[in-house]
Amino acid sequence: MNIIQNVQKAGQAIMQKAVEHAPDVLIPGGRPDPLIAQDHALVGAPVSRVDGALKVQGAAPFAAEIPLDRMAYAALAYSTIAKGRIASLDTTLAEAAPGVVLVMSYRNAPKMKQVPLFMSKPKAAGGAGLPVFQDEMVHWNGQPVALVLAETQEQADHARDLLRVTYESAHAVTTLDEAKARGTRTGNFQGEPLADISGDAEAELAAAAYQVDAVYTTPRQNHNAIELHAATVAWDGDQLRIHDATQAVAHTAWSMAEVFGIQESQVHVTSPFVGGGFGGKALWQHQVLAAAASKLAARPVRIMLSREGVYRVVGGRTLTEQRVAIGAGDDGRFAALIHTGLAVMTEHNNMPEPFIMPARCLYAARTMKLGVSTTTMDMVANTFMRAPGESVGSFALECAVDELAERMGLDPIVLRRRNEPVQDPTKGTPFSSRHLIEAYRLGAERFGWHARHGKPGMRREGEWLVGMGCATATYPYYRMPGGAARITLERDGRVRVEVAAHEMGMGTATAQSQVVAARLGVPLGMVTFSYGDSTLPGVILAGGSQQSASIGISIHAAHKALLAELLALAGRDSPLSGLKPEEVRGHEGGLCKLDDASRYESYAALLARAGRDRIEVMAKAPLPLETQHWSMHSYGAIFCEVRVNAVTGEPRVSRLLGSFDCGRILNAKTAASQFRGGMIMGLGLALMEETVWDQRNGRIMNPSLAEYHVPAHLDVPEIEVLWTDIADPHAPAGARGIGEIGITGTAAAVANAVYNACGKRVRDLPITLDKLL
Repeated sequence: MNIIQNVQKAGQAIMQKAVEHAPDVLIPGGRPDPLIAQDHALVGAPVSRVDGALKVQGAAPFAAEIPLDRMAYAALAYSTIAKGRIASLDTTLAEAAPGVVLVMSYRNAPKMKQVPLFMSKPKAAGGAGLPVFQDEMVHWNGQPVALVLAETQEQADHARDLLRVTYESAHAVTTLDEAKARGTRTGNFQGEPLADISGDAEAELAAAAYQVDAVYTTPRQNHNAIELHAATVAWDGDQLRIHDATQAVAHTAWSMAEVFGIQESQVHVTSPFVGGGFGGKALWQHQVLAAAASKLAARPVRIMLSREGVYRVVGGRTLTEQRVAIGAGDDGRFAALIHTGLAVMTEHNNMPEPFIMPARCLYAARTMKLGVSTTTMDMVANTFMRAPGESVGSFALECAVDELAERMGLDPIVLRRRNEPVQDPTKGTPFSSRHLIEAYRLGAERFGWHARHGKPGMRREGEWLVGMGCATATYPYYRMPGGAARITLERDGRVRVEVAAHEMGMGTATAQSQVVAARLGVPLGMVTFSYGDSTLPGVILAGGSQQSASIGISIHAAHKALLAELLALAGRDSPLSGLKPEEVRGHEGGLCKLDDASRYESYAALLARAGRDRIEVMAKAPLPLETQHWSMHSYGAIFCEVRVNAVTGEPRVSRLLGSFDCGRILNAKTAASQFRGGMIMGLGLALMEETVWDQRNGRIMNPSLAEYHVPAHLDVPEIEVLWTDIADPHAPAGARGIGEIGITGTAAAVANAVYNACGKRVRDLPITLDKLL
């Protein structure tokens, strides 16, 4: 087996080198998307959301709002030990309670296979790879141990409280010290080890004229989307229908088919609207349990986790301990960059927090030592949470850069500029497009950075010490394999685009409709964008800020196929006769020659000539080889003004600005909302979010918004956003992802502003007033 693995690794290395050195034209994005060169008024316009009216009217159907006849409602009981087994389970009182339809546990649940763990297979969606209700074993404090089904939610909740469960506890690892004592191993993310070494960084650090070497920590954090995790499930014979709050309809359909031992075609998942996902709305135990209960009861089932239930069942961001050490010469250039540390996981998942990602691409350093080690604890499986790795990694890295700048007496922006790389520092590949310095210039000018005092504590307004800080944001351009799209063009010019994509509040349907209208040269109102259905083309995950790229290149591929079909219909008498797809563009409800609008024919005329009412084409996206050929990232410069009360220690963010370089912006209104939303989550990361963990029994102690604090309106200042809007020539429509760039860098900018205000360097998040007194 080792020989086979070694051969596979060698083959992959050869392929990667071949892709890196291949001519640009052989790589997706090697020829710029023609839409980049077109000055179309729709692309980038601040168009209001096409689904906005439905949402404000309360007419947008979410997963827990799908009405089905004979619906039964589910309630879950959760374990109170971290590890062991169920010793006894008395369901007598619960089964006798009013309205109860079923009590399900490991004793009577149908036989099901283990949930496929995300990234273990192309369509695997599970947050944890565990069997569900197949034995009496308990793996974490909060694991579902029984499900009650009743005629109403209130009856189910009441009966659930009548269950009597006792446990036989086993020793559980619930402290970080014990976990570390049991050993660590190198983290693995997306099939590759989280480790990069070039040169002897430790020796260069020791010899450097200027040094910073510090440890930064970030706590556990939990998902708190506005829409709670929910699913409405029904069986029709051997066909399973699921309305789910999910970020991965196609992945969920395949994974649920694997669990129940049926064909993927027998599972139909829809998710028309999702009230926030941020990485947490994958496949967890509640959807599996709802489907199992529906099968046993022969009735549709609705399950909606309570806020506490989300904390018990759904993973969040794991804790990290990070060492960042930087050594620089008198000129400020980095001789050594070290970013190493530890992330905690469980035995039944594989999601290390990849916090070295920003260090891999941001700075030119003569030597590097980057690495993430992992250890395991008995807890709910940690999972993706907005900008996994980058959000917490940028906190440590960008605070360390600020500390070094302060020791050298340099402006933090000047130090960053001096270490701007000319190519990817770890891969050696050229940047597809990088205008970070321009983003800093624009942001500093707008924010008034020139007024910042280099020495802490120099500005005071009454009781408030005022400071400014900045930090760099970065997030990779991702495009996962499996993209596909279908375009249907009607004779009257109406267009339907179908993609198994997702709308979680980011404006996907709106921005993509704008791009489609621009490509085809039709009014926006003539475009319908269908999504959120596993029967539609493509396997596109809404995560990793990659959905715009995956959808965009899929639609581009389908559009090229459509042009070929339309030109095939053009007869000799057509003004388009003899033209190739790359020689035409959409224009005023038809096609024209790229450089000659007089050679034009409408879609209606083209279809009428062929006696067709419509044309339907489907195409698949090419493999995402562009990320191996170029270094592709979104960038940003975050600026923050903080006030620290000299009497109470209370920190308040009074101004926040983000200046972003994310390629072409597809919709100015929805993009600004995404940037601001990410920055607000960054405020929560910096100042208040922390999952409180009881080390005695592994129980989350603050599983509600009354105790787990997230930013409220009064915590959030006016947030200004701006962007370079320089198209990336190697990305679909010139656009890179924006969903997660806002949270990266924000916590560091806040921490750096706090230091500038009061002179206290906080390296352990969150920055609460007790750390500033």
